[in-house]
Amino acid sequence: TERLVPPRDGHNTTGEIVPAINGTRGALNISVYNAPFAQDPLVIETTQELPTEFPSNEDMNSGYPLGIGWMQGTYGNGMRSSASTAYIEPVLSRPNLDVLVETTVTKPIQTGEASGTPIFRGVQFAMFHASFSAPKYAMNVTREVILSAGAVNTPQLLMLSGLGPSKTLSSLNIKTIVDLQDVGQHLTDHPFLPTLFGLVNPDDDILESLARNATFANDLIEEWASERQCVLTDSTDNHVGWLRIPDDDSIWTTEQDPNSGPTAPHFEFLFVPGFVLETETAPTTGSFFTLLTVLVSPSSRGSVTLASADPFAKPVIDPNFRDTTFDVYAIRTAVRSAARFAAARAWNGFLTGQAGPFANVDVGSDEDVDAWARAQSWTIWHPVATARMGTCAQTVGNGAVVNPDATVKGVQGLRVVDASILPYIPAAHPQAVIYTFAERIADFIKSGQLIC
Repeated sequence: TERLVPPRDGHNTTGEIVPAINGTRGALNISVYNAPFAQDPLVIETTQELPTEFPSNEDMNSGYPLGIGWMQGTYGNGMRSSASTAYIEPVLSRPNLDVLVETTVTKPIQTGEASGTPIFRGVQFAMFHASFSAPKYAMNVTREVILSAGAVNTPQLLMLSGLGPSKTLSSLNIKTIVDLQDVGQHLTDHPFLPTLFGLVNPDDDILESLARNATFANDLIEEWASERQCVLTDSTDNHVGWLRIPDDDSIWTTEQDPNSGPTAPHFEFLFVPGFVLETETAPTTGSFFTLLTVLVSPSSRGSVTLASADPFAKPVIDPNFRDTTFDVYAIRTAVRSAARFAAARAWNGFLTGQAGPFANVDVGSDEDVDAWARAQSWTIWHPVATARMGTCAQTVGNGAVVNPDATVKGVQGLRVVDASILPYIPAAHPQAVIYTFAERIADFIKSGQLIC
């Protein structure tokens, strides 16, 4: 899938990535940062100052993710690389491909039955800025419908088509075609919680400089337009850290480790030159550095369900963050770890201490940290598992929605290919996993063979 390309600014990447363990022949561009932030050398200095708690890691793709190192992003040549640019745009001229824009799928539709098994080889949709009363159109297919609406909208569309928990469907006067109890269940996501620190030099706060200084922002936009360079070609963080709760921590006397093994992280660090707090508008004064903590091995489970039978009504999302003893403890651990990172000598003269709404949080107090987490936790947009994959042996309504080839259980002609089918959330950004799933399922589709 991936194609490693040089950073746009042409800097020497020695020590920032291991080229030998990254792909070079795929469709999706990846690279390390294109423009440095003032904080970058301090992150590295902290790993040298406190190597036991914060070890360095040259490349997390080695199979050993733990540690702190340079972020790799899906960009190349100063531009974002995505499923659209890598997979769709190169084939838009093909005669067998039509892309409908300003179109909303309202549900897959049943087109027949074979030996008692419903067949779903149709799609209902509305065009332009539609509403519940808008005209609906239908389109039938020869082979199969592939649903790729994501972990929120895929379960919504399945339920609207009569594939879902019968109790939920009957309460909305939707006829149950197949009682798939697990549709919309098992929602798992990575909640993030910011820790905010003040900056000595306001110029080091890139996000606030962009928001408050129109001249600065316009100059960067012009630089990007003409040269495809500057900080606008980066993500908001040039480094990432993957860390574990220590093996000898007291939590393990009462709680089971929810992740995949001893080299998998429990939480993540992201280092942002600016103010990040989803619940509040950025202040008009002050300068900030945000060390984001992210719980990447959550044991809490949420759900997605229908608000109504109207396909244009937003579904009800219950992330159910922090619902387990482990998750609460892991978030406390992450916040305290972030505070120790920011207190390293490397940051003397760069940070002024805790700042903004985080200034009054006593990180040594469980009550303070828990209150901060209740008020400020937010999704980092990694929801999975709401139409999760299971084995062929798992019967309809018994823990899974799709088979190992991503075909929907209990029906024919319908397949799901998106993050909703992941049975568990990776202790990582799920993007690469989803691309891998999609490539594998594409092979199943091309072969025309079904596993189950």
